[in-house]
Amino acid sequence: MAYNQQAAKRQHQNATNNAQGHLFESAILAGCNTYRENSRADINKTPEPFRVLSKGNDGMFMGRFTAHAQPDFQGTLADGKSIVFEAKTTTSDRMKRGVLTEEQQKVLESHMNLGAVAGVCVGLEDKFFFIPWKIWRDMKENYGRKYITANDVEEYQVKFNGSVLFLDYMIKRERD
Repeated sequence: MAYNQQAAKRQHQNATNNAQGHLFESAILAGCNTYRENSRADINKTPEPFRVLSKGNDGMFMGRFTAHAQPDFQGTLADGKSIVFEAKTTTSDRMKRGVLTEEQQKVLESHMNLGAVAGVCVGLEDKFFFIPWKIWRDMKENYGRKYITANDVEEYQVKFNGSVLFLDYMIKRERD
């Protein structure tokens, strides 16, 4: 079998992106734990819709996704309001609007329309942001294109202390 440099690069990039995504979600979960300990919110990772088809003796299994993925996190804030958000990270200098699935967009829209805090928690370059759904949804109108850079969304930057503190904006502002 011949060495395929392009396939190897793609495989390496996929592994890097996967590892980065897991680290990002862990930092968000640490933020969720901080908010839970401070009685500010109770937010959890949404389980993937998944079914085990068969189990092997060595701990391996075969499984199947059973539905489209929901947004990554859901919970309740101390004031009783619901919160639902998707988490996305990239090593690039821009985040495309299209990284959310149709299903995730529909769920965020529905929750926002019912009064929940809905948004996208973004890791972009070495900064973190919590972008309200209506700002993300209307990205083209707000920024003139269907991607954002860290400079575009500076007002939505959140604190990071090893945990992504997605409820704590760096700049004091009114919530959208």
